[in-house]
Amino acid sequence: MDRRSLIKHTGIAGVLAAGVAPAVHAQAAVRWRLASSFPKSLDTIYGGAEVMAKKVKEMSGGKFEISVHAGGELMPPFGVVDGLQNATVEIGHTVPYYFYGKNPAFAIGSAIPFGFNARQMHAWMNHGNGRKLMNEFYAGYNMTSFCGGNTGTQMGGWFRKQIKSNADIKGLKMRLGGGLVGEVMTKVGAVPQSIPGGEIYQSLEKGTIDAAEWVGPYDDQKLGFNKVAPYYYYPGWWEGGPEVSFYVNTKALGALSAENKTILECACAFAAEDMLSKYDALNPTALKQLVGAGTKVLPFPNDVLEAAYKASQEVYAANDAKSPEWKKIYADMRNFLRDQSLWFRFAEARYDQFMNTRKL
Repeated sequence: MDRRSLIKHTGIAGVLAAGVAPAVHAQAAVRWRLASSFPKSLDTIYGGAEVMAKKVKEMSGGKFEISVHAGGELMPPFGVVDGLQNATVEIGHTVPYYFYGKNPAFAIGSAIPFGFNARQMHAWMNHGNGRKLMNEFYAGYNMTSFCGGNTGTQMGGWFRKQIKSNADIKGLKMRLGGGLVGEVMTKVGAVPQSIPGGEIYQSLEKGTIDAAEWVGPYDDQKLGFNKVAPYYYYPGWWEGGPEVSFYVNTKALGALSAENKTILECACAFAAEDMLSKYDALNPTALKQLVGAGTKVLPFPNDVLEAAYKASQEVYAANDAKSPEWKKIYADMRNFLRDQSLWFRFAEARYDQFMNTRKL
């Protein structure tokens, strides 16, 4: 019996009972591909996309599935925005400052030197103008952003030689995560290198670079940087609270049902919170293990921080002049940060200062 005859003789109830309905459900199913900028070996930052995809599948009862692909599988790690803009994939998981070269405003969506910590970033994005302003900007690239995680304040990186003053930065070839911090470091005398996470170890080992930053103890230990560079500096002043983003192609997002949009938004929020708490839980043990293996953990000398801060303000002024998008978003961010810094210096900072002196 053909489909039309079946419907005519049995009605819709008969169609459902006869098992024809699955064809209708199959048409409604959503299958997306996600391009990550990160290697699979990093279960924290790459794993954030897997956590999100798993939650989407669970909440949709399997009707909305997202396959996750590591950097290099579908496109180069730094090609994610192009892939989304051209609708090669529906969703990406990356760090916005990787795309600083397209427009300086990208960096503000993640982290800029001497900017927000993780909590302040979330406050600006969720209850300030952050998400609104960034998504207005991203619309020019055919995409919308959702929070894809945060690492918390990062470490300042691994160095093959000790940094005793800002003079030791001069001529240093250092892998850095984005073009903005590269411009700042150039001003203080370093020679920035842009290298995907999966290639950093070999570059340090061969001496192609003198130093490299990635994230923090847990990820850095997995990548083995302590085996090829003995000095581990802090803090990562260029990444006080870097947001990782889920970028979604505008057309693909618009094609989702209201239910699936809500599922996606909730899954992204779940994955974002999971990533930050995972880093906070895993970093302490990893740091102790690194120290136990001989790593020398040191603070950046104050003159390094002072020089970097001065250089950062010079770069920001230059960006104001060349990018109206940067100027608009940065002005709002700076005003928000001013109030956040005022608040955090009281209860939060005093509490942390006291607790850091206790022996637990």
